[in-house]
Amino acid sequence: MSEEQQEQEQQNNESNALLNQIQKLGQTNLTGSESNIHCLTIIGQIEGHMALPPKNKTTKYEHLIPQLIAIEQNEKIEGLLVMLNTVGGDVEAGLAIAEMISTISKPTVTLVIGGGHSIGVPIAVSSDYSFIAESATMLIHPVRLNGLVIGVPQSFDYIEKIQERITRFVTTHSKISGEDFEELMFNKTNLTTDIGTNLVGEQAVEKGIIDEVGGVGKALLKLHELIDKQKPDRDEQQVVQ
Repeated sequence: MSEEQQEQEQQNNESNALLNQIQKLGQTNLTGSESNIHCLTIIGQIEGHMALPPKNKTTKYEHLIPQLIAIEQNEKIEGLLVMLNTVGGDVEAGLAIAEMISTISKPTVTLVIGGGHSIGVPIAVSSDYSFIAESATMLIHPVRLNGLVIGVPQSFDYIEKIQERITRFVTTHSKISGEDFEELMFNKTNLTTDIGTNLVGEQAVEKGIIDEVGGVGKALLKLHELIDKQKPDRDEQQVVQ
């Protein structure tokens, strides 16, 4: 086999590997292996402990967790950009993802495009800085349960505790107060067939949930700014060690 054929075969293998990664996990680096930023996409419905029907577009939390661990350990990755367009989904899985993003030591930026609804709200605020597209929306509503629910006080206490966990996380990682967040959740005038509030772009910023209205350009600019700020601290730590 000639060198040209070997090179062509290697390129095909790399392309197939990248395609396989996208098909399985929906993930790849922003601009290839040389990029210092990793782009993590959370789209469709967040799938947790229960498998959703094949026709549903889902983000599986068991796929995201090892990626977040790899991002934390990979020295070449200096920042994380999380792109959100989700209708929500499994509460436990969504909170697990949000907690992991919030505890990553590298700079993180989230960008809501399309929608960041329900359990997508904690994920949207889990980063160091958050953006929302001008036309994007965020639906804030109370926790709901599917399937059989035993109608006893313990069931309602359990739901209330889950709601408290979500409220605590959102208020800790954003500028909105607990009272204002609960007021949005239990609002009866905004939605026709349900309770809750639908915020569009600037409204999410005005309420203190999201930091700024912007798109991909602003998000990347902010992430590079955070990376540059952190570099002197990392260099100092290496010198001390």
